[in-house]
Amino acid sequence: MFIRKPSILPPDKPVDRDAIRQSRAVLEHFNRRKLLRGALSLSALTLLTGCDVSEEDSVQKALRAVSSWNDGVQAAIFRSDHLAPTFSPSQVVKPPRFNAYYDIDHVKPIDGATWKLELAGLIKDKRPWTAQQIYQLPEQELIIRHICVEGWDYIGQWSGPNLRAFLTRVGADLTAKYVYFICNDNFTESIDMASALHPQTILATKYAGDFIADPFGYPLRLRTSTKLGYKNAKWIKAVEVTNTFRETFWSKQGENWFAGI
Repeated sequence: MFIRKPSILPPDKPVDRDAIRQSRAVLEHFNRRKLLRGALSLSALTLLTGCDVSEEDSVQKALRAVSSWNDGVQAAIFRSDHLAPTFSPSQVVKPPRFNAYYDIDHVKPIDGATWKLELAGLIKDKRPWTAQQIYQLPEQELIIRHICVEGWDYIGQWSGPNLRAFLTRVGADLTAKYVYFICNDNFTESIDMASALHPQTILATKYAGDFIADPFGYPLRLRTSTKLGYKNAKWIKAVEVTNTFRETFWSKQGENWFAGI
């Protein structure tokens, strides 16, 4: 459902220290689980490939071959009309859980008054968008499950412009292959066009009815129901529509690029 919201620019958002304290305990718990999972995965890789884990090139080739195969299978079975389960407001976790490739203390606040979304690539109207302009667009609300590759999940309530509607509005080539995101923290991510056009993919500006705070991607982040958590780029500052595949932050680390669920 789309709802038009008042065109009110929120004040600059300081880093939410309460959210930082609540998130740190969760992060420490899952970091311990990640260490155990990594040890098990390394052993499994040795058994499956016959590689000596000290042979870095062999291990990387094996990982990338498996990752590429996984991407192909996930893309082949992806259904653009299949909707993810939705939940009730009573199940929403507040605040959302922080996740990034760095510690939460290193989050750098964004100045919403000067921030602009840059557009590039196969888009007819490349004029940048201010936060105020984005807040004036019709919003779609999603109450969906965020699933992290590390093994945890939570129910989140997100709202913002539908990505397909936004891409159509700026004259993007919807037959292109990829939508590429560049973020204020130098993070990069991309998704396939079919996932970008999925009815449950939005450019989120709010969480549980309030503007997203700095620790969680203010003022704009991707929120899609069809991808694992790390695909949902935060602090987005540029969107490019392209037919050229470029490695992203996590794909360079060996994570699956398609990452569909």
